[in-house]
Amino acid sequence: MISPITIERIRSAANIVDVVSEYVTLRRAGSSYRGLCPFHDDTTPSFSVSPARGICKCFACGEGGDVVHFIMKQEQLGYYDALKFLAKKYGIEVEERELTPEERRSQSERERMFAVNEWASTYFHDALLNTQEGQTIGLAYFRSRGFRDDIIEKFQLGFSPTASDVMSKAALKEGYKEEYLVKTGLSFKRDNGTLYDKYHGRVIFPWFSISGKIVGFGGRVLDARTKGVNQKYINSAESEIYHKAKELYGLFQAKKAISKEHNVFMVEGYTDVISMHQCGIENVVANSGTALSEDQISILHRFTNNITLLYDGDAAGQKAALRGTDMLLARGMRIKILLLPDNDDPDSFARKHSAAEFREYVESHQVDFISFKTNLLLNEAQGDPDKMSDLIRSIVESISVVPEEIERSQYMHKCSEMLQIDEKMLIREVVKTRKRNWEQKLREKEQTEQRKRYLENQVEPGDTSSADEGITEPQNDGTTDSVNPEIQKFVNPSEVSPEEQRFYDMEQVIIQTIVRSGEQLLDFSRGDEPQTITVIDYIYDEMAADGLTFHHPLYARMLNAVHDAERGSSFIASHFFLNSPDEAFSKMASRLMSDRYELSARNSQSNDIVSSDMVDRMLLEYRNLVITAEMKSVMNQLSNPTVMSNPDQYMQLLQRQMQLTKRKKDIAKLLGARVI
Repeated sequence: MISPITIERIRSAANIVDVVSEYVTLRRAGSSYRGLCPFHDDTTPSFSVSPARGICKCFACGEGGDVVHFIMKQEQLGYYDALKFLAKKYGIEVEERELTPEERRSQSERERMFAVNEWASTYFHDALLNTQEGQTIGLAYFRSRGFRDDIIEKFQLGFSPTASDVMSKAALKEGYKEEYLVKTGLSFKRDNGTLYDKYHGRVIFPWFSISGKIVGFGGRVLDARTKGVNQKYINSAESEIYHKAKELYGLFQAKKAISKEHNVFMVEGYTDVISMHQCGIENVVANSGTALSEDQISILHRFTNNITLLYDGDAAGQKAALRGTDMLLARGMRIKILLLPDNDDPDSFARKHSAAEFREYVESHQVDFISFKTNLLLNEAQGDPDKMSDLIRSIVESISVVPEEIERSQYMHKCSEMLQIDEKMLIREVVKTRKRNWEQKLREKEQTEQRKRYLENQVEPGDTSSADEGITEPQNDGTTDSVNPEIQKFVNPSEVSPEEQRFYDMEQVIIQTIVRSGEQLLDFSRGDEPQTITVIDYIYDEMAADGLTFHHPLYARMLNAVHDAERGSSFIASHFFLNSPDEAFSKMASRLMSDRYELSARNSQSNDIVSSDMVDRMLLEYRNLVITAEMKSVMNQLSNPTVMSNPDQYMQLLQRQMQLTKRKKDIAKLLGARVI
């Protein structure tokens, strides 16, 4: 157990902005900070951090809390482990009694695996620096690559002794269980029951998680033994704590530089990353020669949407540059390609040049991905009509996944010039491809739902009548209904509980006001001073001040997006939503602008002109709805026998109910005083 005094010291020392910045690139937004939520697949900055209150909150998925709860969620730790994590970060000593053998056995499997890996990393590093074999073999290899001592220390490079079981024996002697040596992939078990070191005789590259935990290892056969070896490198097998598709080598060491530079270099191998760090380029990660995964892209997108792919200048390097790029484009990443000179890779090039020279080469030689792909395929086609057709289709497919309309337009214009074809034809092909991809996604979704219903015995075997339900061609005006999950509940209201529907109805009134009149300037009183502010900013600020978020995820995203948008003097909220590349935004805006979704009589005014009283009343009614829901929840808890038997908890809930009752009366008075 950790004493209350120590807990308070940890909480006081932990700056929530500093802690969250380790995982998310934050941008100042007034008195708070905003970034992409690390807890769901966020595409617009929905995650807000308030340094004044010491809390964070995602306005889309609802995750949040104080700094301890953030670490608990991010690192999948318990409460006390999260406190110890923060204590270590801020140099606060935590005095705890030694765990008994029974308590050690009760620790989670993940914690035990992390502990084994941490020990192994220290063991390998010590073997490299402090054993004769490590120095003459492992350290000599790293020296031959030009790695300095500080770089070896930074990446905790190591060496596994050549004897096939020496590491396993050392681990068992230290009290680590055979079970976890095998589960982490550090050891294999022979048929005779003895253990065999997976990495024996190899230099070691530890894999750090985004927070600095050791999740796995890479091992390289040394130069004298590589002849005839198919795999120079071997990596940890998939385990409870290591999933290769979710990890990026060097991200822990690079994340601050990525955030600072607002760009990340992507390379293929361990030594590429390490040599670039030694050169002075630290915003670099490696995917270890595999195609990028959605999870890896999602992690990078938290820190930046700019990525430069570095590859060898040979044919293999050029082909490698095309792997996974459409996934990057689809996530809104801006891609640059940098091919290095012949016979150079990032490792060798970095060892020959200073950081300034490296950056100069990048600036003068990198090209955007679409230009690179077009040139590459043009060289392959060499005027052949069939190959040219395939080339155009491939490029159209890449452009079609770009979410931003402006970027798609720029790419199409550039390609029409490079390919010397009619830009209008290119636009038509991109529109057709986007439509086809959109329809395919809807079919796949419906097929998945149909299979699910079948497995739940809710549809008869062989029933395919619903296979094409809800798949409607998108129209030019964006008003077509679809099965977009964010607006599905409006199509099937029976899926929504009455209480949830009351929130949705009120939220619809508020978001409709923003869509129709969000750019209007109104005079509001804040404190003793009047203030002129847009409807958008007033609603956003008032809700944020009370810690309120919309229950409906689409409405929450719409509010965040329009608040964060660049708004000049000509900005019109309805145009922003109707012309949005986000189909859910444009469709919902179209619904809210149409006659069948008119504002209720008590909130509507002619020509969509709103008043400060009207907006204030909407927000008061929404607060009243939130308070009413909480009062109902508290009443249910008060009637719980478990709560009733706990005097402290019962009194806390009773006091909260009294506070809510008073607040509800105050709001009722304000609502009564505001007559529109």
